[in-house]
This record gives sequence, structure tokens and C-alpha cells, in this order.
Amino acid sequence: MSTRILGLDPGLRITGWGIIDVAGSGLTHVDHGIVTSKDGEDLSSRLVSLYSQLIDIIQQYAPHEAAVEETFVNKNPLSALKLGAARGVVLLAPAYAGLSVGEYSPNKVKKSVVGVGHADKTQIAMMVGRLLPKSGGVTQDAADALAVAICHAHHRTFQQKIRISE
Repeated sequence: MSTRILGLDPGLRITGWGIIDVAGSGLTHVDHGIVTSKDGEDLSSRLVSLYSQLIDIIQQYAPHEAAVEETFVNKNPLSALKLGAARGVVLLAPAYAGLSVGEYSPNKVKKSVVGVGHADKTQIAMMVGRLLPKSGGVTQDAADALAVAICHAHHRTFQQKIRISE
């Protein structure tokens, strides 16, 4: 039996999403994309837009679990607050749909997918393409989301093995 994982890379303007199926150690690409909000709209409207788009994706693909990348601190306090609000919505949508949600630091995601914690976006996209060959032509935001899903697949399997052996 496979487990379907939704990976999310939060952003107010662009949130990347990627869905994979995991069966044992095998990973299969299901789909990926981005959800967006319009720059000129007020913050609350943008957050509602992100939420409704994410709920549509969850309803369409019926994932079993979700994973979200943690955000790093931004130099601009206002930008950091807006990104935090978007991240809250990205965490809320799958949780409200009843999914368990894992959170991973950017370094943990990079290390899980590329092997080093300071990989750049090009390296992440290249490794995602190698691990999920049917994901061709993936944008950087969607590649980051698929990387989050891959990271979750690796770490959830490890955590399950620990629980089983205890």
C-alpha cells in the first residue's frame, strides 16, 4: 500500500506544491505546481486565495500526509510577518483537512535530497528530477515542494521503524 504525501513550500506570492506516492523505499511523482496570490490585493484576500487553492488540491489528490518547509527569518520585518501569515495558511489547510503535517528546516530538506545542507535551488531541482524522473520541467517553487515531500518520505519511514522496534 502506498502513502500519498503533499509537500508545500510556503510563500505569499507563490506557494509551491508537489505530491508523491511512497511505497516502501520507492517514490513516484504524482503531480506538482504552484498556487499564487495577487500582489495588489489586501493581505486577507491573498490568504483566502491561497487557502482555497490548497483545499482544492487536497480534495483533488487526497493525500494521506503533508509536509511544510520552515521559513527562515527575513531581514525586512514586514515581509517576515506576511510570509509568516502565508505559512500559517499553508499549515492550516492540510491540518484542517485532517492530515498530519510534518515541518522541516530548509537545511534538513536540502540534506535529505541533495546530501548537503547548503545546496542551491538548481541542485535541488536537478536531484528532484533524478529521484522523480516523471517530474520533468518542474519550476523551482514546485521542485522545492517536491523536495519537502521527499524529505518527509525519508524521515517518516525512519520514525516508523523506530516506533516498530521500541
